[in-house]
Amino acid sequence: MTATTSTSAAPATPAPPADATRDEASLRRFLLGLPGVDQVGVEQRAAGLGTRSIKKDAKRWAIDTAISMVDLTTLEGADTRGKVRALAAKAVRPDPERQDTPRVAAVCVYPDMVETAVEALKGSGVHVASVATGFPAGRTSREIKLADTKIAVDAGAHEVDMVIDRGAFLEGRYMDVFEEIQAIKAACGDAHLKVILETGELATYDNVRRASWLALLAGGDFIKTSTGKVSPAATLPVTHIMLQAVHDWHVTTGELRGVKPAGGIRTTKDAIKYLVAVHEVAGEQWLTPDLFRFGASSLLNDLLLQRRTQVDGHYSGPDYVTVD
Repeated sequence: MTATTSTSAAPATPAPPADATRDEASLRRFLLGLPGVDQVGVEQRAAGLGTRSIKKDAKRWAIDTAISMVDLTTLEGADTRGKVRALAAKAVRPDPERQDTPRVAAVCVYPDMVETAVEALKGSGVHVASVATGFPAGRTSREIKLADTKIAVDAGAHEVDMVIDRGAFLEGRYMDVFEEIQAIKAACGDAHLKVILETGELATYDNVRRASWLALLAGGDFIKTSTGKVSPAATLPVTHIMLQAVHDWHVTTGELRGVKPAGGIRTTKDAIKYLVAVHEVAGEQWLTPDLFRFGASSLLNDLLLQRRTQVDGHYSGPDYVTVD
């Protein structure tokens, strides 16, 4: 992967005016004035990128890069401190028999499990992320969403994953969504904020583009496709649109923001398709865990198996990796 050209079926976005977020009318005018997404074009473009092949020596690099971008996640009602500690151990040493295997980017848990994760990962370099704001539905008051965020940050979370109010967005109450993201961002302090759009509920690609820009304008450090609890979750066309948004944001503001597809990415082959899209749509500088993540825990085992195949020259089988 060497080129840095960004090409897309979606036209480039003009720079937002200085008063784009001055009031509801200004924000609505900007978001509804964004160029429309060519549905056929973006799907053809994403499908075309998905057929790209990479050389064998680049595949090992791609596998290690993808491992380093995984947010290893457990978000179940039955989560225990023991399960979180086991997940943390796997995050630091994904393949204990291969010490050169990269560690993952982060472990993602509910706010009440952050303290356990922070303790287990202390000094490892693996971040602790926490969902908040009434995850996954987000159907609660702003006061409770802020309190949820505070619990996670006070316990030591490095990253907070919030869900937007899709009901408010679909009703066109863009300023409500904008102000809520701003409030959660302020509550995060030094922690990075990932804004989950839940694209499977946004109905159109144009809405995905508007929600992406809304989250970027409000200060989100990352825009994330999905909670993983709604189908469809991450798709290549949706991720393509979001990568184009952060690319255009960088062109117009000079600021780098990240993208995290989550849910539905299960194989090494899938992960490589996404890395090709990152390179071709956003640019080579996004090929880092600081700017691109995979929210797909089940993906890690396949990456580890394919890594062993590359190193050992034969397939090891699923019994050689831990089952989450």
